[in-house]
Amino acid sequence: MSRLKVAVVGASGYAGGEFLRLALGHPQLEVTQVTSERQAGQPVHLIHPNLRGRCELRFRTKHDLEAADLLVLALPHGEAAVAWDEFSALSPRILDLSADFRIADRALYERYYPPHPRPELLGSFVYANPELHRERLRGATRLAAAGCVATSLILALHPLLRAGLLLPGNITATSLVGSSAAGASPSEGSHHPEREGSLRVYKATAHRHHAELVQELPGGGRVHLTAISTPRVRGILSTAQAFLMDGLSERDVWGAYREAYREEPFVRLVKGSRGIYRLPDPRILDGSNFCDIGFELDPDSGRLVVVSALDNLVKGTAGHALQALNAAMGWPETLGLEFTGLHP
Repeated sequence: MSRLKVAVVGASGYAGGEFLRLALGHPQLEVTQVTSERQAGQPVHLIHPNLRGRCELRFRTKHDLEAADLLVLALPHGEAAVAWDEFSALSPRILDLSADFRIADRALYERYYPPHPRPELLGSFVYANPELHRERLRGATRLAAAGCVATSLILALHPLLRAGLLLPGNITATSLVGSSAAGASPSEGSHHPEREGSLRVYKATAHRHHAELVQELPGGGRVHLTAISTPRVRGILSTAQAFLMDGLSERDVWGAYREAYREEPFVRLVKGSRGIYRLPDPRILDGSNFCDIGFELDPDSGRLVVVSALDNLVKGTAGHALQALNAAMGWPETLGLEFTGLHP
């Protein structure tokens, strides 16, 4: 099969730029078009200097798009749904990186987002979490990328909830999030003098990614999430606290994770007894598609603290979207995603 011709809509943003970076190294993809309304006519490397010499394309407006084998939509939330008819006429395959089509149930969607402009499309996309939905992804032509905070917690908690290891009751979760998760458009809160050195609670309750936890986790409404912005550019570190069922031990937790992830190429279990990185740390995951998961159990109380880390722009967004595309096309899931991260 010849390479898929790919158009990235909104390629000047962080998510679109990251997908573009990954696609340029993918042997089965050929990026032929990139769009940006503000940067139309400018060369890609002016906005993404890391791609100098790797991409000779210039940004065009979305109104100048031509047909492609795959359309990747990296637009602000709401825009893909509004322009769905125009986009869907250009390609038989749509990969959306926004939240427009992640939630299948309209009522759940509208608890966290404004009314959906095209509610009849909800449920027509496959939620692009390969670890949970690999079989549904095979052959799929409409893929909705997952949220970055949601991905960190879904991968951390799903095996435990599926196995019934946790006592009924609430699970409290905290996610420390890098600034790139807020997107490329600056705001008063992301202005460097305000953000540098700050650990700011920006969503104490009602984080939008909670909708994905409700949808994807067994009993997902039990998870109560608080999100905190950090001075890091990339990365999410999530912790979740719950209590094990009586009579269970650390061995049962290990068993649940190993059963779920022993064959997964991008989920690693991290629980060391020596060294600096005894539990997951997003610092060593920059640029990689890994999600590292670890835990610690207090044997006296049964309190379990689960820790997960990922790069919010790769495994949290563009990387798992590309992994899902690989699954949909029947390619090896690791294709184009082999980068291991950096240390130091």
